[in-house]
Amino acid sequence: MEEVPHDCPGADSAQAGRGASCQGCPNQRLCASGAGAAADPAIEEIKEKMKTVKHKILVLSGKGGVGKSTFSAHLAHGLAEDENTQVALLDIDICGPSIPKIMGLEGEQFLEDNLGVMSVGFLLSSPDDAVIWRGPKKNGMIKQFLRDVDWGEVDYLIVDTPPGTSDEHLSVVQYLTAAHIDGAVIITTPQEVSLQDVRKEISFCHKVKLPIIGVVENMSGFICPKCQKESQIFPPTTGGAEAMCQDLKIPLLGKVPLDPRIGKSCDKGQSFLVEAPDSPATVAYRSIIQRIQEFCSQRLPEGENLVGS
Repeated sequence: MEEVPHDCPGADSAQAGRGASCQGCPNQRLCASGAGAAADPAIEEIKEKMKTVKHKILVLSGKGGVGKSTFSAHLAHGLAEDENTQVALLDIDICGPSIPKIMGLEGEQFLEDNLGVMSVGFLLSSPDDAVIWRGPKKNGMIKQFLRDVDWGEVDYLIVDTPPGTSDEHLSVVQYLTAAHIDGAVIITTPQEVSLQDVRKEISFCHKVKLPIIGVVENMSGFICPKCQKESQIFPPTTGGAEAMCQDLKIPLLGKVPLDPRIGKSCDKGQSFLVEAPDSPATVAYRSIIQRIQEFCSQRLPEGENLVGS
């Protein structure tokens, strides 16, 4: 997996892509080109476009398969349950766009009157088509999504990202920084093999000065629907997300237990929150969503209200 060097000077530094520590970094050319620097006119264009978007939340993880897209979708569903809240979900996982399937969309960009979705998946002639693009073309697509889509008046823009700390992540952070990003929600699972990559994602956030809203531990145990006994499918051998968050002094937003109905709901394009309202996982999702809303409300400039309020 492509990583940001531990002594990375930062994408906005004058030494970005030019310092000794940049040698061998897969992002060196992008940083050296000034793709996120003020010289790119798209920065100001996107800043202007994003004036109608109140809150911008990135969903990140250094590890693949931990449930970023599932969480992004249910964060969008949960926020949009308030019909006065306008929500947009942007899928920038260029090579693996799963949001259209999870949201039950086939060529449509709006699920409800107050929930819109954009993904490269809408641009493919078949969901089985492979997107075989190098970094610059991915960056161009992200720029186009942010600058050219008519987002309208939106309370929350949720950005679902691919795993890692590479081109897509640098692009979305650099293009949105001037427009004010509320922060990142970082997704992990309990086992160390996931946590070790998530720590890299946290390091990335610190390097690019991206606020961290908190960490969500997905697949955090399995509660039997029959006997209600909990089993650890992915044992937290090093203490799981809770121990990591304590060590790194970042918030743990919550733990979402496994529930087979989550996967079934995603395959059917339905909201798990609606399909299984009494599930412990739904209770966890709703608590996490509330904490994210509270975080964002504290960052809202004084005197401003949500679009729908």
